[in-house]
Amino acid sequence: MSTKPFRIGLTGGVVTGKSTAARFFGALGVPIIDTEQLTRHASASDQPPLERLVERFGPSILTRCGRLDTPTLRNIVCSQPKARVDLEALTHPAMGALVEAQSATCGGPYQILIIPLLLEQGLGQLLDRVLLVDCEQDLQIQRLQIRDGATFEQASAIVNAQPSRSARLRVTHDVITNNGDMSAVRDQVAALHVRYLALAHHSNHRGTHSAKAKGRLA
Repeated sequence: MSTKPFRIGLTGGVVTGKSTAARFFGALGVPIIDTEQLTRHASASDQPPLERLVERFGPSILTRCGRLDTPTLRNIVCSQPKARVDLEALTHPAMGALVEAQSATCGGPYQILIIPLLLEQGLGQLLDRVLLVDCEQDLQIQRLQIRDGATFEQASAIVNAQPSRSARLRVTHDVITNNGDMSAVRDQVAALHVRYLALAHHSNHRGTHSAKAKGRLA
């Protein structure tokens, strides 16, 4: 009997270091699935639902080449709560299918799925475990100011528009703390890698003896 891969949802607020943690997992040979890349693929000019996105949000979300201008769309969604709801309704049905298709081809003892909007996208049913990359809110604001040249007010608005740390922690099994020390992040990833290998082995072994669907692990 074939078994589904053991899947870890890697999430976190803006500039908390999700990509950095994912790179460390990737260096250990773990397959990485980036849902933001899948979203860009699904929203390419020859893929639905770009036309429907333009109908809802206007032509300003397109680049001169007719591709999705992700930063512009992100700004709209961050400033308009209803816009986020509409975006989710347009994009999420296809996202689950894209994740499943890529996951089926990646292999590996377990997989890391980068899902920044895990709480919003309703992809929890695809996961066995949730991993949060976390840092203090003040540090997020500082990083946004440095990365984007944003003012304190602009950076604060972006951070505050996202789900709170407490909301993310409520759905989280494991936490990587990223206060800027890359060696500390790497060490945390290495420790989690050992744990996830064991959990994946246990899950696959159980799956060969039972048809019971996998759920979130305690």
